[in-house]
Amino acid sequence: MTVVVVGAGLAGLRAAEAVRGHGLAVTVLGDERHLPYNRPPLSKAALRESATAADLAFRIRRDDLGWRLGQPVVGLDLYRREVLLADDTVPFDALIIATGIRPRVLPVPGPPPMVLRTVEDAEALRRALTPGRRLLIIGAGFIGCEVAATARAMGCAVTVCAADAEPMIRPLGEHLGAGLRRRHEQAGVEFHLGVGVSGYEPSGVTLSDGRTLTADVILSAVGSVPNTQWCAGNGLDLVDGVLTDNRLCAVRTTAAGEEGAEAPVLAVGDIARFPNPLFDEVPRRIEHWSMPTDTGRRAGAVIAALLAGQSPALDFRPLPSFWSDQYDATLQSFGMPALGVPTLASGSWDGDCIVEYHRDDVLVGVVGVNRTRELATYRPRIGSVSDASQPAAD
Repeated sequence: MTVVVVGAGLAGLRAAEAVRGHGLAVTVLGDERHLPYNRPPLSKAALRESATAADLAFRIRRDDLGWRLGQPVVGLDLYRREVLLADDTVPFDALIIATGIRPRVLPVPGPPPMVLRTVEDAEALRRALTPGRRLLIIGAGFIGCEVAATARAMGCAVTVCAADAEPMIRPLGEHLGAGLRRRHEQAGVEFHLGVGVSGYEPSGVTLSDGRTLTADVILSAVGSVPNTQWCAGNGLDLVDGVLTDNRLCAVRTTAAGEEGAEAPVLAVGDIARFPNPLFDEVPRRIEHWSMPTDTGRRAGAVIAALLAGQSPALDFRPLPSFWSDQYDATLQSFGMPALGVPTLASGSWDGDCIVEYHRDDVLVGVVGVNRTRELATYRPRIGSVSDASQPAAD
């Protein structure tokens, strides 16, 4: 039996390794011509210094994986059990969807700005960011803020505009977001917050309040869009990524009605929207660093069980984690802070600190700024009732 993994990022790699570890043949399809490589450095070290995909490549733990790279997938036929390429079809007995995300670009008129997702994007941006050039970043999430910090270190003038009231407010909350904004401002970054973009110009943007901002380089960093377009028309729930159950098996929105449609189909990585009982039963897509590895390994075990006629248990409880480097601040997080209310546990909002995030009396997430060693003690506490919840600091 052959398992096809569509997507040659970290999630696809770990899923393929897990599948092969169970003795099944596996083929990995990828639209980029590169073997899987590490993307977080693209907004940091790889942006400051030229880096190739080979420099950033993940260690591949098996040499018996099948690869078909540089061939974008254009469609899927679950009835025929085929993945469609532009000029070929790839049959499968089981399918793992690992096509991840792409940058979202605002639907406004004008020449499109630069984006940052691939190693080629990073190299193009690096060439543009020569000392003294003016960089305008649209969006104040993690990628936007990391690029802002990197560009300042490269000698560029940096302006950030965003519709949000504070940088990184959705995952971190208002107080910590404001504290990090002040770090950026001390480094010379200018912010225009609470305002949208209504148009792109060759030398800047027009804001929703009528003002214009000029720049030599414009980067759009306003979030992501799941790469599910190639899966359309197969009875899958693609409202936000690929809806799955706790086994990571894709949920069918229509009755199969055909033998071929019953082939196991799983989703992993940034594209999988699944319930995590560690928090609740609400399916969510989680774009955290740990998810590709955790979901990839889980999918390999589930595929092997299903093809052997077994039923995997519904008890997948991965602990999300992420980190971000901005200037001399290293942010690290466990859990899902966005689900809770922030409480300053130690330190200050503007300095090194630990922030706990509680939903009712349950600790659902924690973020530390330059507190890596202390933060490790929180890992087993996520999802547990807190005995010492504190009121949020002002």
